[in-house]
Amino acid sequence: MSEEILVNVTPRETRVAVVENGMLQELHIERGWSRGVVGNIYKGRVQRVMPGMQAAFVEIGLDRAAFLHASDVMRSLPTPEIAGDATAAPQPPPPVPPISELLRDGQDIVVQVVKDPIGSKGARLTTQISIPSRYLVLLPQSRTIGVSARIEDETERARLKTLIGELVADGHRHGYIVRTNAEGQPSEALAEDIAYLGRAWALIERQVREAPVGARIYEDLTLPMRAVRDLMRRDVEKVKVDSRETCERLRTFAAQYMPGLAEKIEHYSGTRPVFDLYGVEDEIQRALEKEVPLKSGGYLVIDQTEAMTTVDVNTGSFLGQRNLEETVYRTNLEAAQAVARQLRLRNLGGIIIIDFIDMTDAEHRRQVLRTLEKSLTRDHAKTTVYDFSPLGLVEMTRKRTVESLQRQLSEPCHECGGRGMLKTAETVTYEIFREIVRAVRQFEAARLLVIASPKVVGRITDEESAAVAELEEFLGKSIRFQADEQYLQEQFDVVLL
Repeated sequence: MSEEILVNVTPRETRVAVVENGMLQELHIERGWSRGVVGNIYKGRVQRVMPGMQAAFVEIGLDRAAFLHASDVMRSLPTPEIAGDATAAPQPPPPVPPISELLRDGQDIVVQVVKDPIGSKGARLTTQISIPSRYLVLLPQSRTIGVSARIEDETERARLKTLIGELVADGHRHGYIVRTNAEGQPSEALAEDIAYLGRAWALIERQVREAPVGARIYEDLTLPMRAVRDLMRRDVEKVKVDSRETCERLRTFAAQYMPGLAEKIEHYSGTRPVFDLYGVEDEIQRALEKEVPLKSGGYLVIDQTEAMTTVDVNTGSFLGQRNLEETVYRTNLEAAQAVARQLRLRNLGGIIIIDFIDMTDAEHRRQVLRTLEKSLTRDHAKTTVYDFSPLGLVEMTRKRTVESLQRQLSEPCHECGGRGMLKTAETVTYEIFREIVRAVRQFEAARLLVIASPKVVGRITDEESAAVAELEEFLGKSIRFQADEQYLQEQFDVVLL
């Protein structure tokens, strides 16, 4: 599989695109005035403990107080151990104590952001600090050593486990998670990461002692550097950067932390914008649409709501070659792959419901589910897929840490208020008639002026002219209509003269 990373830098915005086999798979955006805060560490103060919610609101210097649940409060230091699997199910955790036993109002506390503010919700916090590097994640308040479950080769897992155990044997004060990128890396590379993380934690400890409440004491890397750190693997062919200055910084960063990959970073100096060259701009526009066409002629309809995201699969114009069941099966197989890509591209998270076209064959359902799960394996976000429900729906979850692409790039329509629908001109017409009657009964006036959008006024003066004449006779008032281009379809004013 051919994979490239494209970095587009402008003065106030940086975008990183992951392109696989010529198709956009991921898009990350960072704007100068609204950088995400996930991964940042703050010296905060407990603003209010909420026993009924088992949580507390913590002031960390952001616009809104952040949210800290009792389950995210570090309670005790685990005993030293070497864990084989960072994601394997541990022993059942002890019951979470009441939040009032863990925190008190006015208490100073060191916290890390695990989820950006989304919509009206404040940032989500934890006191279980973790600091990532190229190959490892430092767990300063733990002593557990784990290996990412994505490293499947048992021999490699055992090698990494032994290496980390030897490197941290002396003075084993902290825990570590071995990241997927560490697969195949020599002892020297892991030792460099451990040293880097040790220096970073020492600086944070000093900042905690000296910084005032509300101060940011650790900030994650900028988007281009995070992209190189987290997305760059040996199967990535090139990283193309359209800013010479950013390119040099990334090369320096890569030379220090991943010398074997630094030569893959190159400056793109073409006259055509790098995103245009790969068709990324067009893909971004399509990712903001509700409908996603499939090559077979079918299509998806994706609806993002506050509670969940729903995906509806339709056959469209696809007729198939054999029979209806075969047509449905082929469409669902293609849809399963498309859904996995769209979730990753649009950065959709939380609860996701997929309404595949009904299939009577149980083996077909199993194959569609397998295709969906396989297509999700390259997704960096954690996903969980459940079997078909009795209603034929597939329920799944995808970890969400930042706003979706749609909510990063769009805002609710000022005309429909985010409903996605407008009242028809006919509906607005009858609202105007009711408002005229209401106004005349409340106030004295010789005549009335109605100002509305051209479409509504055009409909009233054309199709509803007889109704207007009847209304004038009934009220004994003269009614005049005026079209105004500035009025939206649902807007109107009834003026008494």
